[in-house]
Amino acid sequence: MRFTPEFLDELRARLPVSEVVGRRVKLKKAGREWKGLSPFQQEKTPSFFVNDQKQAWFDFSSGLNGNIFDFLMKTEGVTFPEAVERLAAMAGVPLPAVTPDAARHEQHRRTLHDVMELATKFFADTLASRGGAKARGYLADRSISPATQLQFRMGYAPPDRFALKEHLGAQGISTEDMVEAGLLVSGEDKPVPFDRFRDRVMFPITDARGRVIAFGGRALEKDVPAKYLNSPETPLFHKGDNLYNLFTARQAAHDGAQLIVVEGYVDVIAMVTSGFPGAVAPLGTALTENQLAMLWKMVDEPILCFDGDRAGQKAAYRAADLALPQLKPGKSLRIALLPEGQDPDDLARSGGRGAIEDVIGAARPLAEMIWSREIEGGNFDTPERRAALEARIGELTNGIRDEVVRRYYRQDLQERLQRNFAPEGGRGGYGRGGYGNRGNFGGGRGGESPRQFAHRGPGQGHQAGRFGAKGGATPGFSRGPYQAASQQLANSPIMRGQRSAISSREALILQSLINHPWLLHDHLEEVAALELAHPEAHKLRAAIIAAFAHDHHHSPDVEEQAEKMRADLEAGGLSQILQRVERAITTQAVWGAQIGAAREDVLSTWRQLVALHQKTHALLRERKDAEAALAEDSSEANLAWLQDIQARMAEADGTEALIEGFGELSGRFQRNV
Repeated sequence: MRFTPEFLDELRARLPVSEVVGRRVKLKKAGREWKGLSPFQQEKTPSFFVNDQKQAWFDFSSGLNGNIFDFLMKTEGVTFPEAVERLAAMAGVPLPAVTPDAARHEQHRRTLHDVMELATKFFADTLASRGGAKARGYLADRSISPATQLQFRMGYAPPDRFALKEHLGAQGISTEDMVEAGLLVSGEDKPVPFDRFRDRVMFPITDARGRVIAFGGRALEKDVPAKYLNSPETPLFHKGDNLYNLFTARQAAHDGAQLIVVEGYVDVIAMVTSGFPGAVAPLGTALTENQLAMLWKMVDEPILCFDGDRAGQKAAYRAADLALPQLKPGKSLRIALLPEGQDPDDLARSGGRGAIEDVIGAARPLAEMIWSREIEGGNFDTPERRAALEARIGELTNGIRDEVVRRYYRQDLQERLQRNFAPEGGRGGYGRGGYGNRGNFGGGRGGESPRQFAHRGPGQGHQAGRFGAKGGATPGFSRGPYQAASQQLANSPIMRGQRSAISSREALILQSLINHPWLLHDHLEEVAALELAHPEAHKLRAAIIAAFAHDHHHSPDVEEQAEKMRADLEAGGLSQILQRVERAITTQAVWGAQIGAAREDVLSTWRQLVALHQKTHALLRERKDAEAALAEDSSEANLAWLQDIQARMAEADGTEALIEGFGELSGRFQRNV
């Protein structure tokens, strides 16, 4: 057989049916399909439909249907080999050489599929046996139920060096076939081939037809070279050309599910069991061009979901750089970042489906993510720096191959430049200096400190006018030096992990500042440096500082300060955020955060809140380090370290309630804490 099924599958993968048919039939998008006039009948109303997901076309006027090969054979009157040759030329794929061994090679590939199927059953049976108890314990700890294990055909490779080899050998499988399938390790320095996967939880990897072609194995013991081990490249498996859970996700995407790319096997399983069946993952590598092409064949805008830490952001940026040159009309990406320190499994267990929906719902378009990266941490307070930014953006857009997409990207990014750098009320140019973004709360113009900015009088510098006044910042958004350079960036999870609600502690901190603006006299730098997890908390903090900088530190009446602060925030369009802050406060008895509390009680409450907040963030960072250490070395010491951190976090959680004891100077009874 000259044309193997794998070669024909490659042509199908490279050539969407709409592209092949579109050379002869004028097609229009119709939902998930394309429609046009039949090439086989004279008609005025379109009855010819193309479905790229099904890799098929349907002509209801003539009753004909088929694939890309059938279409060429029926419309151009060619034989099947001729149709294949024309499609191969269209796809830029060289034809396979005609050899007497072609049929034998195809039979051999079918044999390798049989070998992989037998190995999958062996691993699954071992997991269910007495010898798989340790692996079942690991899966139970990850909340992977027996039903889920069956759904994903998970298994366990026993620690013996020859367990799989002897099992398959007893069924007549040759050692050579096991080696070629990637199941055994062999070489000149290894006279006796042995099992590649030993003492590992096994994740079968299937092709687009659902056939097992490779494995990923997760080690259960420490002191192993790799925590995760994938099959090597084989005649069946090329890791850059496949995705974990592809077979199931493709059908789910066709049925309307969101296509979500996460980072690993367990992440996919967590997403699927949480109600997101269209989850896939690369296979031990960063996303490749071929994988991106596969995603775009399934949906127009897949969502890439990364960890919210710095490494996750870098992975998002790499994916953006990969995708940007290949964008086509209608084909793009959206980027979602998880809360820092959490993977999809953590998020599903802590917040359920709703928490994941919040993250996915906050996914940002690719253009916005590109813009965020280019201005992140930048200082654009001189014409030269703004010119450099414009030049970088020009280089990025020049790399987009499609002329139409390139033109629209240039327009979009030029508009972002104008919105963020145009003078107040002016037109043209990007001449707004003084709000360079050195992080979310970097210095003001010329590197001035938060205190220097706050003690500038009203009308000084770029923040002239009252907060939220016309002609200034976008309603509800202050362009002071303490805010990100644009509202889109301030709200983007690219900058901070996304959460569904402001935490009670952050809400109490913000409420204290609103009700007692005088705190900013002595604690401004401390306020600006606080790590806030929710984008709305960032936005409100920036507005509080901007309002305080204008006039609140001049009034001697503390209650008048609070009234002015709240009025300015509401005038700036932040009423809904203020309401959400109030709803987030579950410990209503924290007296020191309320209006009317004595000064010493306010200060005691503030010190307690800040100390708890800083401790929590320090524990989050320490937990991340402990989890990484445990992943590298699953020793008792590392496990004890992680458990200790989790215990300390549990102790710190909810301790705002202890602040109830403060308030004696405000006329409240002193409670023993």
